Amino acid sequence: MTVQDIRAFNRFYTNVIGALDYSRRLYAPYTLTESRVLYELAHSPRTDAADLRAELSLDAGYLSRILNKFEQDGLIERAPARQDPRRRQVTLTPRGRETAALLAERANESVGALLATVPAADRPRLAEAMLTVREILSEGRPPRREDAVLREPAPGDLGWIVQRNAALYAAEYGWNADYEGLVARIVADFAGDHDPHLERVWIAELDGRPVGCVMCVRDEAPATARLRLLLVEPEARGLGVGDRLVRAVVDFARGAGYRELVLWTNDVLTAARRLYRRHGFVLVAERPHRSFGKDLVGQDWRLDLHTAPG
Repeated sequence: MTVQDIRAFNRFYTNVIGALDYSRRLYAPYTLTESRVLYELAHSPRTDAADLRAELSLDAGYLSRILNKFEQDGLIERAPARQDPRRRQVTLTPRGRETAALLAERANESVGALLATVPAADRPRLAEAMLTVREILSEGRPPRREDAVLREPAPGDLGWIVQRNAALYAAEYGWNADYEGLVARIVADFAGDHDPHLERVWIAELDGRPVGCVMCVRDEAPATARLRLLLVEPEARGLGVGDRLVRAVVDFARGAGYRELVLWTNDVLTAARRLYRRHGFVLVAERPHRSFGKDLVGQDWRLDLHTAPG
């Protein structure tokens, strides 16, 4: 392979990307760079200007102008970071999240149209080739925290949640098919009837593959949300994925107007319990039970959303 080979491929790929936005409406009324900033904000609940500059390799002045524009458009809010008042924390407003979701939907539709031109038999080969390029050019480095992103579920992701919960908990804790049935019912209830303003699913993605998930759904108690089905694949542990998933649920529930957030778990899930405690959840009850083929101790945890964000 020569330098010219890589440059030729780059020209070809740039033309393909340009063709996706042939009408110049894909990111309108924003530029590609502005859309990238919105994307990062939508997938990183706790982001400050320094993070954005480093992640997107943007000039500080250029980024400041973009953020000023977003603030004028009502897309973001800025405030001193709690841990370091010298840093400015940037968060999307509800309008900002709607705008980011619209741009993501347009991009998904455009890429989907391109993918529709690829014969089904060639798609696995294309995916493998793209993964190979990423792996080789990343020089085999281990994944970093910033490589993982949170996104909305795509077609097939809800089925993935059921399959991976069943397989992972069977492998790590010996739970039987009763657990798979429970997860399937939870996911089916969400898919069949949910309010997108009050309920949501997040998928954590790493190198183009789902590696985690969590759900926020309405609870039976008034003004109460429930965190469900938190999962992080072994390959993604240690990258802060679980922390970001829980934080996404807490921020969403607080923004949606819920007064409290609750969850049910089992005492054998020690890593998850440490994560919940770190985000301010308090253990309020526990009781032994026989489920999923095992003797377990179930636990109810609660977070008062009226308290200040952590």
